[in-house]
Amino acid sequence: MATEPTYCYHCRMHHPRNEMRLIVTKTGKRWRCIRSIEATQQGQEAREAYGRQVSEINKAESKSRAQRMNNLLQEK
Repeated sequence: MATEPTYCYHCRMHHPRNEMRLIVTKTGKRWRCIRSIEATQQGQEAREAYGRQVSEINKAESKSRAQRMNNLLQEK
């Protein structure tokens, strides 16, 4: 059974809904992945390592997106 992908506000990625938890924040309810929740509960070093990992993923995705856009513009 497939689960609907849901956006995690913490790591900015989509995960299957069964890997998410609905968290109450100051601005309302938001979905957050279990992995990010567990990483923040393991101490500062684990939090920072997880943050670096997510940052690297986001940078790689951004760079890839920019290259695709650049390629599309050059084709025109």
